[in-house]
Amino acid sequence: MVVVTLMLTLVNSYTTFNLGSKLDSITGSAVEVKQGEVKETQPLGAQKPALQPNVQVSVDDDPVKGSANAPVTIVEFSDFECPFCARFYEQTMGLIDENYIQTGKVKLVFRDFPLAFHENAQKASEAAECADEQGKFWEYHDSLFENQGEWSSIGVNKFKEYAQELGLNTEKFDACLDSGKYASEVQKDLSDGQGYGVSGTPTFFVNGIKIVGAQPYSAFQQLIEQELAK
Repeated sequence: MVVVTLMLTLVNSYTTFNLGSKLDSITGSAVEVKQGEVKETQPLGAQKPALQPNVQVSVDDDPVKGSANAPVTIVEFSDFECPFCARFYEQTMGLIDENYIQTGKVKLVFRDFPLAFHENAQKASEAAECADEQGKFWEYHDSLFENQGEWSSIGVNKFKEYAQELGLNTEKFDACLDSGKYASEVQKDLSDGQGYGVSGTPTFFVNGIKIVGAQPYSAFQQLIEQELAK
């Protein structure tokens, strides 16, 4: 009886582990799951993302890169302090820009999703919104990701320096940032993202198809080409 019980326990443990492994391979992410906690998402390599049901995702009034008439829309929910979001920017976004955005096939919409455990993520998003007021969102977006290691432990003072380096009206920018003018706008993006099932960063919706993590260019290419062929 003891032997039978032991064997059943081992079988059950193996099945549970095997199921967990299969789920990981489907999502393509290595994520520490904690109930009720949003998180960063990290890819496990060049695995194909699971195709999700289409989600009707609003672009709100957020910054857009590309032609308004592009047939494919990518909505990105991102955190400027998230290292995996920076990885997407460094390794993948440039190729999407060159091959699809500049050719009029894709437009990219950036929506904020600052994670609570990133001390300066909320203010970074607000700073980018203040830069957007002066028509420099994407330049400021690039500065934040390219200098992430520099400002992540400092915050506001560096945000003001970047505005000056980009030639913004610093008096207007500083007043915007210090007043918290866009704090509620950033939180609205966060709330909307949670409503769409976003639980970590970066998360993307390619014509409503969800893709999670700093996936390689090939994963985005597959979905974009699929949508362009429709």
